[in-house]
Formats: sequence, structure tokens, C-alpha cells
Amino acid sequence: MTDQTAIAATITGRVQGVGYRYSVMGMAGRLGLTGWVRNAPDGSVETRAQGRGSMLDEFVVFLNQGPRSARVDSVSVRSVTPDESLTSFTVRS
Repeated sequence: MTDQTAIAATITGRVQGVGYRYSVMGMAGRLGLTGWVRNAPDGSVETRAQGRGSMLDEFVVFLNQGPRSARVDSVSVRSVTPDESLTSFTVRS
């Protein structure tokens, strides 16, 4: 997994109750990423994703758009250490 990089992101806006997490999971699957996405208590969405750098770049572009029903106000992304225990991409509650 040496070619893997990882990010953590917090997304704000109208991103809960509009299918945002499931659209993120779908995009991560299409890009071959592992990680998770969950609603945060403050109304934002948090995600952690890892994979090839170019796929993560495409993932971040999607995070800024989301599904049509969402309104993304901001996406805060930071680099994190890859977690080898993550083998799929899941929606967490």
C-alpha cells in the first residue's frame, strides 16, 4: 500500500438528509478508494478516503459538488496517514 495516500475532509452546507453520504460512497467505489463517510453532530459531513493520489484529487472535486439535492458551502481537506485496516468504503452512522 505504499502508493496510497489518504485525506480527511469536512463538508459543510446542506449535506445531511439529501443523499450526500451515499453519493460519496458511490463515487469512492467508482474511483477504487477505501474509507468511510458519516454525518457529524454539527450538520456537516466527515469523510476519510485513501487510494491513488489522482483518484483522491477527483474525489475532492466531487466532494465540492455533491449530488444535485445538496448545497456544498465548504470542503476542508487535510492529509492523514493511510489506515491499512480500511478495506472498503462505508457509510458510518
